[in-house]
Amino acid sequence: MMIPRGQTIRAIVSFALLAFSAAPATGARAPALADAAGNYRIASSSVIHFSIAQVGGGGGIAGNFAKFSGGFRLDRDNIGRSSVEFTLYPESVRSSERRIENFLRSSAVFDTANYKTVTFRSTSVTQTGPDTATVEGTLTARGKARKERFAVTLTDWNRRSISFTIRGSIRRSPYGIDVGTPIYSNVVEFDMNIRGLRR
Repeated sequence: MMIPRGQTIRAIVSFALLAFSAAPATGARAPALADAAGNYRIASSSVIHFSIAQVGGGGGIAGNFAKFSGGFRLDRDNIGRSSVEFTLYPESVRSSERRIENFLRSSAVFDTANYKTVTFRSTSVTQTGPDTATVEGTLTARGKARKERFAVTLTDWNRRSISFTIRGSIRRSPYGIDVGTPIYSNVVEFDMNIRGLRR
């Protein structure tokens, strides 16, 4: 049940900085890049949600992760030197039933006994609108690394925090997680709401 869709999201940071410079501040000037520069940590209030549809209808499988870590640095002088690290801990997966959680942790899916983390490292970003971007990078799960793409939307920011959504679709079979197909879709949909707090 691939996941994700996150370790250095340099792209997301770059996008956020571009959005900061383009979007108006509340009742004032648009924030300068220097206003956003600094180090941030990924807040525990962030939400990492995923779902896998059942082909032909039905309930499918959905869940989220209770434990993740990461941080990012916004470079004051060069956006390209900014970086973000993000790690998911699949042992913390939560779903509607305990049996589903145990199955997701098993060797058929995340294999948490042998693979403790899932990570994402961005490699590029393409701005698609004033507050949106496409982010590409390397997702690593179960010892396999592949290039993946996500849509990012900046939703809020101030001098203390930033928030954005990340959505994407990942095929799970390339990561060795094709259990359940074709009854369950080979595609995992990710819907993440990420909040960063200034350190």
